[in-house]
Amino acid sequence: MKRIILSGGGTGGHIYPAVAVAEALKRKYGQEVELLFVGAEGKMEMEKVPALGYRIEGLPVAGLQRRLTLSNLLLPFKVAKSVRRAKRIIRDFGADIVVGFGGYASAPVLWAAQRLGIPTVIQEQNSYAGLTNKLLSKRAKRICVAYDNMERFFPKERIVMTGNPLRGRFSAGSDNREEALAYYGFDASLPVVLVVGGSLGTRTLNEMMKAWIMTLNGEAPVQVIWQTGKFYEREMQEFLKNHHTKNIWQGAFIERMDYAYAAADVVLSRSGACTVSELCLVAKPTIFVPSPNVSEDHQTKNAMALVEKGAAEIVRDSEAVAKGMTEAVALATDGRRLETLSANIAKLAICDSADRVANIIDKVLNIA
Repeated sequence: MKRIILSGGGTGGHIYPAVAVAEALKRKYGQEVELLFVGAEGKMEMEKVPALGYRIEGLPVAGLQRRLTLSNLLLPFKVAKSVRRAKRIIRDFGADIVVGFGGYASAPVLWAAQRLGIPTVIQEQNSYAGLTNKLLSKRAKRICVAYDNMERFFPKERIVMTGNPLRGRFSAGSDNREEALAYYGFDASLPVVLVVGGSLGTRTLNEMMKAWIMTLNGEAPVQVIWQTGKFYEREMQEFLKNHHTKNIWQGAFIERMDYAYAAADVVLSRSGACTVSELCLVAKPTIFVPSPNVSEDHQTKNAMALVEKGAAEIVRDSEAVAKGMTEAVALATDGRRLETLSANIAKLAICDSADRVANIIDKVLNIA
């Protein structure tokens, strides 16, 4: 029986890659593996992971706030307590290996495992590694990455290109475009732009849509799937009531992401690591609008890794309201640019990332 701890959380970008690898490990080992997740108390993984059928333990660790707060002063005590608890969890579970996916909880678990002599593996999702992973990589057996040139941050001999593990099935060249268009009440006469801002929504992209709609006369020149996010849903619905515009589908969530991708000719999106990986798999021409509100500006670095290969375009967050949709409409009607972007982004896709990470875990277990 192999006992494996998977640690990460705080956002879906850390949780779902870990779950994707858990699923790959279950496929690989069947009944011969026992899995335990470790997350941060009060964070989304403490609900999401059990809902998917996995056991999880929580640590009291928290992140460093960007402003001076009482929670920052308490942080060293929370970290010390988390490390002690992580050591106890590792011993009680009898872990053979610990795999970290980033987020608050992964640091104390990886640190504790390394001090206990338990082998560790890191999965870095972004093109610019965070400080925690850079420090912990010094004792990690392998570092699984999704971008080239990561030897800037990690020991070159321990880096393995795996891509970012994703849940669900994503693939280019979907044959259900007609079905997808019907789902949104669209037809094939106009191109489709997908504006997606995440589960909570993105203020910049929503303000961009509002500004663009205000320039129209009740009918959009392209069809738009506008995902506003839960936080902004009521506000955007009220806006559309007062500015009703044809050819626009608006919703807080996108239940059928496969349909959204199948229908879309162009995608306007943030550039979180997992989103970038999805877009590579579906080979969609994309304009990234990186969030400026993330550590080390990693979304801009993720986007630029593709832009520099001619695989995507970029609009800065500060410019998106004024020109994001104008550029998306221009791209949607430029067949040659669409073909080039689609071909180039498809070259970056890795469709078996979760299985690749599972295989690395297996190799480390066999040499540990």
